[in-house]
Amino acid sequence: MALLTAVSVLTTATTVTAAAAGTSNTISASDIGNKGCLINIINGSGGSINVTLEDPTTTAVGNAGTEVAQAVANSADRWFKVTPKHVDPATGVATVTLSSATSVTYKLLRMS
Repeated sequence: MALLTAVSVLTTATTVTAAAAGTSNTISASDIGNKGCLINIINGSGGSINVTLEDPTTTAVGNAGTEVAQAVANSADRWFKVTPKHVDPATGVATVTLSSATSVTYKLLRMS
């Protein structure tokens, strides 16, 4: 799993450079903070991909949390909000998985 790098947006103009994403990515709890963070998945590939924000919780009877894959069409991008509830308390990170990482980049913004 690759730990993604977040950028803080300042009161002045901030340049956020896209970086390569992997099929399994993590975001540290410190980058998510109390307000969450925003991740932009940019699909430069020739086909649609699926993005899943992993749910580390369990139901009252111990079943795994519900995760819904969201599609990002080819040559498109989508923003996703990652909240503190996405952080697995056992690992201290949130996990974002992609169905393919070929020609896929991301931008990760801390919310202050």
